[in-house]
Amino acid sequence: MKQTTCRIALAAVIAIAASAPAAFAQELEPGAYTVSPVGINLLNLSYGFNTGDVTFDPSLPVEEASARIHSVSFAVGRSINLAGRSATALVAFPLVGGHVSGLYLGQPAAVDRTGFGDMRVRVGINLYGEPARRMPEFAKTQRSKVNIGTSVLVVLPTGQYDPQRIINLGLNRAAFKPEAAIIRNFEHWMFEIYGGAWLFTSNHDFAGGHTRSQEPILSVQFSLRRTFRTGLWVSANANFYRGGRTNVDDVAKQDFQSNSRVGTTIAVPLTRRNAVRFAVSKGAYTTIGADFLSISASFQQAF
Repeated sequence: MKQTTCRIALAAVIAIAASAPAAFAQELEPGAYTVSPVGINLLNLSYGFNTGDVTFDPSLPVEEASARIHSVSFAVGRSINLAGRSATALVAFPLVGGHVSGLYLGQPAAVDRTGFGDMRVRVGINLYGEPARRMPEFAKTQRSKVNIGTSVLVVLPTGQYDPQRIINLGLNRAAFKPEAAIIRNFEHWMFEIYGGAWLFTSNHDFAGGHTRSQEPILSVQFSLRRTFRTGLWVSANANFYRGGRTNVDDVAKQDFQSNSRVGTTIAVPLTRRNAVRFAVSKGAYTTIGADFLSISASFQQAF
């Protein structure tokens, strides 16, 4: 019995670790608010592949662009006690490589980029439902039927950036995403609703010295999960996000986004302390910027 309850507790930790690479409005990340025991460390190694159309700023002379992008992200974190509530702190470091092709000034062109992307830091806390508990107490306590959580995700401008280049791996600006979530647990099912907003600082060295700003992007995500046994589950995911019009030197561009994506995620436990996760998603409704296929795999370790 003790081994089973510990396995349940560590499965919760692994669900948290898997959410570490989340960064953009279009990403689908079920399990980001799963409550875990206090004092557990998290490691996550993930690989992602994205392919499809790319939308550049309308002020730039790039048309009909498409990309194949590979990324590897290493994340570390810890489950903590924050004012008596269960919380997590995570830091992710992405390495990105990609190939972009299209028309530049009406002529065929292609470019490759490899290097570090922008670092991501996330702090999340469970506001209602389960309080902060260490492993022994957590493992023997029944899970709450309803949990309400909130988080802040920060993207720092640490990635590779050259203002003379049109294509960069870093964005040379910071981004913040405050978010709230409601999770409803059933016997073998879980329903999650996330709602948040991306907020951006300005890039004052865009395309050779211009200032590029971006309006907020509002997002909502829905996930329905079916658990077959401890740590083994499948979820159906969907989101919708709207906004994000950009301005270059205070001139508004025609790049307002109103998009949605759908996908599925599968988690498979390897031992009671680690698991693998696979996910695939695709643009369902696209006005600009989301018409791509995304495939990812990750390995999670709790200790």
